[in-house]
Amino acid sequence: MEPLDDTRCQLAACLLPLLDLTSLGEDDTPGKIEALCRRVRAGAIAPAAVCVYPEHVTTARRALEGSSVKVATVVNFPDGASDASRALRETRRAIAAGADEIDMVLPWAAFVRGDEASARAVVDAVRGGCGIRHTLKLILETGELTPERIRAAAQLGIDAGVDFLKTSTGKAAVHATPEAAAIMLDVIAANRGRCGFKAAGGIRNLDAAIEYLDLARARLGDDWIAPEQFRIGASTLYDELAALVASPT
Repeated sequence: MEPLDDTRCQLAACLLPLLDLTSLGEDDTPGKIEALCRRVRAGAIAPAAVCVYPEHVTTARRALEGSSVKVATVVNFPDGASDASRALRETRRAIAAGADEIDMVLPWAAFVRGDEASARAVVDAVRGGCGIRHTLKLILETGELTPERIRAAAQLGIDAGVDFLKTSTGKAAVHATPEAAAIMLDVIAANRGRCGFKAAGGIRNLDAAIEYLDLARARLGDDWIAPEQFRIGASTLYDELAALVASPT
């Protein structure tokens, strides 16, 4: 067997702490989530977070107790409804169950129709529910938006005080794309990097993850790349990264 490329191993070690390891399967069970968390605890480098459906937050919280790994969950997901009260209730329940981070879907259909006020109201409600102790990531569902709408949605999120802008739910026909990510990162850079970025949806291997990492580095610099500001959301990427880190060169 040929030796592994040192550079790829180093990149894997760089990306693992930036990963939101995601399990949002409709048939997820407590046992599956527990097994996922056991794999995380056994790894050489921990991801930033494990992202699960709200009904599995308590299971993940218990399985990760004592570790540095955050528990993330989704609200207003995946439809991106315009009901601010519903989104706030979901947020409060998720936080009460033990979630550290909330990934919420922008009411993108309302936003596309020009109803920015309704979209902003939902974001504001969830931002209020998270307070200052819980991280809020705003999913734009960029595959449903034009470049102009991506730019406007990103600015709406930053103005509302979200902690991260996120590309996609992974449930739409079009997932994350470098083109959409570039627009979002340009908006973040224009706002002095005061909001984080998360690429998610269809990112399945190291090469794809590196593309998003390079986009962020080019606009915001190496020092900006940290779990507090840059994440990759994926379900299958973890195994490749963990194997590269664990394998001798």
